[in-house]
Amino acid sequence: MNVSILDSERVDDLQYKGLKLIQKKNGFCFGADAVLLSNFADIRKNDRVLDLGTGTGIIAVLIAAKTAAASVTGLEIQSGMSEMAERSVKLNGLENRLDIVCGDIKNALQLFGQSKFDAVVTNPPYMNKGGGLLNPSDTMAVSRHELLCTLEDVISISSRLLVSGGRFAMVHRPERLADIIFLMRSYGVEPKYLRFVHPAPFKKPNMVLVRGMRGGKPQLKVLEPLYIYDETGGYSREINEIYCRGEVD
Repeated sequence: MNVSILDSERVDDLQYKGLKLIQKKNGFCFGADAVLLSNFADIRKNDRVLDLGTGTGIIAVLIAAKTAAASVTGLEIQSGMSEMAERSVKLNGLENRLDIVCGDIKNALQLFGQSKFDAVVTNPPYMNKGGGLLNPSDTMAVSRHELLCTLEDVISISSRLLVSGGRFAMVHRPERLADIIFLMRSYGVEPKYLRFVHPAPFKKPNMVLVRGMRGGKPQLKVLEPLYIYDETGGYSREINEIYCRGEVD
């Protein structure tokens, strides 16, 4: 596959079945949160999946490659990022199952229609816009701060995009958990599973994974903590499994 790579970009090996991802050398790059969310999302056979705010396309690429989803769509508002994600799709030969759409989350209902997806996943901006001066044309700022959409935008629109019984999965910061659960319930997405991610044992969590169901019955299960590193300072057994380290392609 002949895919152009710009001088300002690099190609990262995802170390799973030959998957690669194009990223900016000095731009926003994916982290563990994206990989953990793609594993946590509970994507099932023949699911129609939407990744809201797909960015580099990392979550969409992993879901398309690792699951039996019928189709995966990544929605990204930044044209430069979406174009780069499209090239990553081609680089991995996933064009028949993965589509990147350049557009605003706030216009997602107009783009796709109501109740069109079995699963919606999202790794949204973590930080409130606040009072600081941020440049909305800065890809780093847009990826990290609620400049172009809010947490409420993401959850309210996801609810309407999901079929009845459809699943919503998100990774975020623990300090926003009260807002997340309140908004999910407010928009008819019942929180069903919650998992805290800790850098290591005895350290406080720095991420939270949340999964819910549109129209689900109330019952929240708190799963065992996930540790990035173990007591020895090496990656934990579960992290190695999630990253497929040691698997034969």
